[in-house]
Amino acid sequence: VMVWLRRCTHYLFIMVVAVNSTLLTINAGDYIFYTDWAWTSYVVFSISQTLMLVVGATYYLTFTGVPGTATYYCLIMTVYTWVAKGAWFALGCPYDFIVTPVWLPSGMLLDLVYWATKKNKHSLILFGGVLVGMSLPLFNMVNLITVADPLETAFKYPRPTLPPYMTPIEPQVGKFYNSPVALGAGAGAVLSVTMAALGCKLNTWTYRWMAA
Repeated sequence: VMVWLRRCTHYLFIMVVAVNSTLLTINAGDYIFYTDWAWTSYVVFSISQTLMLVVGATYYLTFTGVPGTATYYCLIMTVYTWVAKGAWFALGCPYDFIVTPVWLPSGMLLDLVYWATKKNKHSLILFGGVLVGMSLPLFNMVNLITVADPLETAFKYPRPTLPPYMTPIEPQVGKFYNSPVALGAGAGAVLSVTMAALGCKLNTWTYRWMAA
């Protein structure tokens, strides 16, 4: 019974993280956010996706102890996003804005580190976290290049009337920094190490909680 409860707890956490990652992805692909806030939106959502990916993938990877699990976790995120974007499309919104599986290469890097270091958790946290943090903003930019132009999309799909508190002040395009990929990768590389450590620690905490 305890084994069953423990596994259910793990899988429930994995589902929650994957669903939240999907919601962040949809926001990152929202043409309203993108056209108003441009690179500010890109950096913020790249970092948020990176952190959600690394904590869930690390948790799942250390739970199973099988290299390849992180990539599988990223595949779960991808499928969730496709389903959610399909529902979004049914409401009349564009479907072709960020639907490519940008997380899979980062998950593969995480698996590669875990395999190459012979399942060393400390190396996974340090090297894996840095690689995921640095790679996802780059893949996200490649993804943006391949999708429809956000300004064209915004023109085809006019925004609904927004309440005053949601009305953007001004577009934040290149105002505070010149390279959104470098900023996202730099911040993501630092923060992802912490989140990878949290993913490993959550494994321990969950086992202790279920064993109590």
